[in-house]
Amino acid sequence: MSTCCTTTAFEPPKAPPPEGSLRTIALIGPPNSGKSTLFNRLTGLRQKVANYPGVTVEQRMGLMAGVGRDDLTLIDLPGVYSLSPFSEDARVSVDVLQGKMPGTPKPDAVLLVLDSQHLTRQLMLAAPVLALGIPTLVLLNMTDLMELRGGQIDALRLARELGTPVAQISAVQGTGLDAIALFLNQHTQRKVAEPLTLPVLGNASSTHTWAAQVSRRTGYRAPLSAKTSRKIDNILLHRIWGPLLFLVVVVGVFEVVFSIGQPLSDGFGDILAQMGTWVQPLLPAGWLRSLLIDGAWKGISSVLVFLPQILLLFLFIGILEDSGYLARAALIADRVMRTTGLNGKAFIPLLSAYACAVPAIMATRTIENKRDRFATILVTPFMTCSARLPVYMLLIAAFIPHRTYLHGFMDLQTLTMLGLYVAGFAAAMTTAWLLKSSVLKSSETPFILELPQYRMPTLRSLALRLVDRARVFLRQAGTVILAVTIALWVLAHIPPVPTSSGSFTAPQLADSVIGHMGHLIEPAIAPLGFDWKVGIGLISSVLAREVMVSTMGTLYGADPATQTLNLHAALRHDMTLGGALALMIFFAFAMQCTSTMAVVRRETNSWKWPAIQFTYMLVLAWVSAFVVNHLVMAFLR
Repeated sequence: MSTCCTTTAFEPPKAPPPEGSLRTIALIGPPNSGKSTLFNRLTGLRQKVANYPGVTVEQRMGLMAGVGRDDLTLIDLPGVYSLSPFSEDARVSVDVLQGKMPGTPKPDAVLLVLDSQHLTRQLMLAAPVLALGIPTLVLLNMTDLMELRGGQIDALRLARELGTPVAQISAVQGTGLDAIALFLNQHTQRKVAEPLTLPVLGNASSTHTWAAQVSRRTGYRAPLSAKTSRKIDNILLHRIWGPLLFLVVVVGVFEVVFSIGQPLSDGFGDILAQMGTWVQPLLPAGWLRSLLIDGAWKGISSVLVFLPQILLLFLFIGILEDSGYLARAALIADRVMRTTGLNGKAFIPLLSAYACAVPAIMATRTIENKRDRFATILVTPFMTCSARLPVYMLLIAAFIPHRTYLHGFMDLQTLTMLGLYVAGFAAAMTTAWLLKSSVLKSSETPFILELPQYRMPTLRSLALRLVDRARVFLRQAGTVILAVTIALWVLAHIPPVPTSSGSFTAPQLADSVIGHMGHLIEPAIAPLGFDWKVGIGLISSVLAREVMVSTMGTLYGADPATQTLNLHAALRHDMTLGGALALMIFFAFAMQCTSTMAVVRRETNSWKWPAIQFTYMLVLAWVSAFVVNHLVMAFLR
């Protein structure tokens, strides 16, 4: 059995030295080197996410609980290929490593993560990092895969070449990580590295020559699996078969989300409803019971019911990403996006927007060209984020029948969901073409992407993703959604109406404060097939899109005409098929997210762009919903 992942190119101390002033560790490495996996392994879930002061680059920090040291803070720097300050990522990395970032201490040591399967190219980052003079441990990640696939590296010879310790690890398997604790203990009292002697490096072509020479002198042999990867890529990246296979994968994912996820959501919904039934008799009859059960619980549970389907979708996204397939999807998308003026660098932000537009817009910092970056920022909200999923799933389950095609392979509900994703992507690409051919026109830039080796995703990595996604979803449900549902319930119960007995009761929903607000905006949305209740939902969903579902749950629960119906039946009671499809299209195109507008303002340093973006998306959403509603009505006549 290979012991590669426990090889460390320095002698361990005879006894752990006493703790000193070593406190902050920086983690840096190229994209796809396994840096994020290692960060999660070292910190577990004890991490916090924020932005560096004055910039929008995201920082993750956590206590290093994974190597027996919980007194050290680990800073996860952006994944970069070099420290040349062409992008905001690289500028942030340089400022942090040099101690120039306000509010962030200069690191006492550096963990440099390199993918051992592509060592020659990865070493191009090592030279500028080591030249900073900070104690550095070079971590050759994925060496288990490298040796399994016929690769070879002499860690001791590489350590002598670089003048710094080198360890072979597997972040996925968690092997070799004891070398990190040994390194940190050794440098507890020695916080300044000895002067490093490296050749004077100029541009990237000098640097690459040096990296190739180091690889050759250390006996590095790249894994033979690259040939296998190329054979697979010949199919997956084929100009015709590649996009078709990608479409099959996407359709398959959505089919599973509905075929398996819908029963899970239905079962979870029954559990939530039963919990409300158990709690109801424990509360005194009156306004308090109505507030907690009809208001807060019905509103929140109407959103929580979609948690199984959302987690199932992100499980498949995690599998595709960890396996290395999504990097290939970026190259496939590059061919399409180039026709609109964007390139493959915009794909990663647009892809991450399927989770949330806020971090996706922050991810545009890797795009060096300002006009390309602005164009990507302005089209990112069109991508179907996870906050839209509860709205889509609610309306699809209520109005789209189960009807299968191709011998049961495709379902009409799946095709509807896929159509909404395609509509958002098409709107993004069309808008990008309009921007890039007019106000944001710029020269074409090349797209360079290092494709990772294909690998098997691990249960631990996938579980951490799902736990994180569930935590975000539940935090949203416990804060914004709860506050909105309570506010809606209160507004639906005032002004109180006196009864003949001298007591007071709630008014008719249409006569309440919230009812008057809805009727005020109803003329603007009636042509779309929406009534005043949907109008209230549209207003509340500006805070967060998924609030739309909780709003509907609260309003229909407060209406005597629909109080005894489940949410699907209540929607069918008040809405036509044309209105339902129009509402889906409206949500596919409208901004409906205060947080996204705020981050666009911060990224562009102006309110002009978010104002233009909000207005453009609102007009497009209204016109598209109007057309859909009237086309369906004409078809059903």
